[in-house]
Amino acid sequence: MALTAQQLEAMMPDASQLYSDEPEMESSLHYMQLLLLVTCLDWLWRDKNDYFIGANLTIYFSRQQLRNRDFRGPDFFLVKQTQKRPRNSWVVWEEDGKYPNLIIELLSTSTADTDRNLKKNLYQNSFHTPEYFYFSPDTLEFAGFKLVGSEYEEIAANSNGWRWSQELSLYLGIESGKLRYFTANGSLVPTPEEAALQAQLDLEQQTIELQQERQRAEQLAERLRMLGIDLD
Repeated sequence: MALTAQQLEAMMPDASQLYSDEPEMESSLHYMQLLLLVTCLDWLWRDKNDYFIGANLTIYFSRQQLRNRDFRGPDFFLVKQTQKRPRNSWVVWEEDGKYPNLIIELLSTSTADTDRNLKKNLYQNSFHTPEYFYFSPDTLEFAGFKLVGSEYEEIAANSNGWRWSQELSLYLGIESGKLRYFTANGSLVPTPEEAALQAQLDLEQQTIELQQERQRAEQLAERLRMLGIDLD
């Protein structure tokens, strides 16, 4: 007797029982790159609560996958129009059937072929993820794809080598050997530390400008007094 979709769903494990089962990052270089992608986007979207970022987190999406354990989660993925809260893993059937809107894989010697082919096909054919990027922290190999119809087409790079992400409304591009976000007008999206430092520098510059303005006003007042002009 065939089972209904509702019966099949009822047989799936609860999300609270499914923990991420991902290996450690390949190197400190990969870890720092992943941290950079997460913290910069979180800082930029600090006033938003309708997205989730997965970092080296398993995505559970089918019964067959649960049986075979033959798929590792993306290094970085973004899901939009969802609740921003901690999760042990991303369980598609517990998240209204939502799959990632964007995925980024960090290539390494052991994963590059899988990321370029097997995972790319999975994200295209099963996840139907609108955008997929991969980047190698070691060799700086970088490519991006968008789903056009049912197939990925490569996203052309601009004159800076950056690729536009419609899902992020940002460019992704390489800066100082790291994959970074850039706004539509070309500004680098900072880390929280970079933003804090820039805010401090801006405040110091404003203080200097105020002091200079005050000195100019005092010098002008002194010259006027020397000319016998009573400012009072």
